[in-house]
Amino acid sequence: MVNYKQVTFSRTESAAFFKTLNKRVNQYFKENKIAKTGNWKLYSKAIVMFSLFFIPLVLILTVPMPQWALLLLTIVIGIGMAGVGMNVMHDSNHDSFSSKKWVNKLMGSSIYILAGNVYNWKVQHNVLHHTFTNIQGQDEDIDAGRIIRFSKHAKWLKIHKIQKYYSFFLYGLLTINWAITTDFKQMSSYLKRKLSYGKFPNPATEWTKLIISKLIYYAIWVALPILVLDIAWWKVLIGFFVMHYTAGMILSVVFQLAHVVPNTDMPLPDKDGNMKHSWAVHQFYTTSNFAPTNKIVSYYTGGLNHQVEHHVFPHISHIHYGKIAKIVKETALEFDLPYNEYKTMRRAVIEHFNQLKTLGKEPILSV
Repeated sequence: MVNYKQVTFSRTESAAFFKTLNKRVNQYFKENKIAKTGNWKLYSKAIVMFSLFFIPLVLILTVPMPQWALLLLTIVIGIGMAGVGMNVMHDSNHDSFSSKKWVNKLMGSSIYILAGNVYNWKVQHNVLHHTFTNIQGQDEDIDAGRIIRFSKHAKWLKIHKIQKYYSFFLYGLLTINWAITTDFKQMSSYLKRKLSYGKFPNPATEWTKLIISKLIYYAIWVALPILVLDIAWWKVLIGFFVMHYTAGMILSVVFQLAHVVPNTDMPLPDKDGNMKHSWAVHQFYTTSNFAPTNKIVSYYTGGLNHQVEHHVFPHISHIHYGKIAKIVKETALEFDLPYNEYKTMRRAVIEHFNQLKTLGKEPILSV
């Protein structure tokens, strides 16, 4: 692995492409007299996702029902949990949910009900992932520790030979790891490295927010059901786990289909930290769309199936991606750049696990 401290994107590569693309996209919004942020379509969807998340919880706490029904409702909560994350929290923390900052801040705080943390998420996602997409050692989204090898530049272990089979079962642990360990590890690391999205925060304030939010979270999702429901505490913990496992599985699969597939690159900088392409062009090589015309997938995933558009224009709400996709694709092809996409989600899933199989093979040592 290349040892570098600072990654710098090319400043010599022509800027004509992004200037042209940016101009055309801006023209689309100007001609149609619409804002780049969310509108009633997004706000109505937010109501749907919050309802999927909260109504089953209310039913669990107030309506007597058999335990199989309780378990089924925890799965529905998990589906709603992922839906809130992809449709509400994600846009809000990119400042694209609303034109009003206070609305974005309020709706962005929905990450706390997903067991996450705003500061950590903005650093990992907005700063590290969106800036250094698919760059080993910088983009934490392709760093699963030693257990899964997402990049050809990551260390290979014998267990990776079968990662194609076991990785799927580990994907469900994403959000429950946020709740238990990840947030504490990330906050310690990010504050120590003085990373932030915007002004660097007060460390004491962030630690206080983290601890208090975790205590409230466990009080609502663990302590309250144990006190209210007439069932054993361990059954409550099983429901808690099922809820998180459902959400974690959905979120992980959606994330991986955009970047860990055969048609995306995983480039490294040279020994001086210089990348071959400019930041905008880099996004086209490292990102892929999936099921771009599937309205159900687009609706539920919050436009994350249009990852190319999202990575180039993260401050535009996802409800516009379907419309600007034609502009983005035509401009990319015009400048002889890749526009990666899989027509169906099924094909993207198959290709993702094929990629895991390829990355699980023992690397051939060069002489």
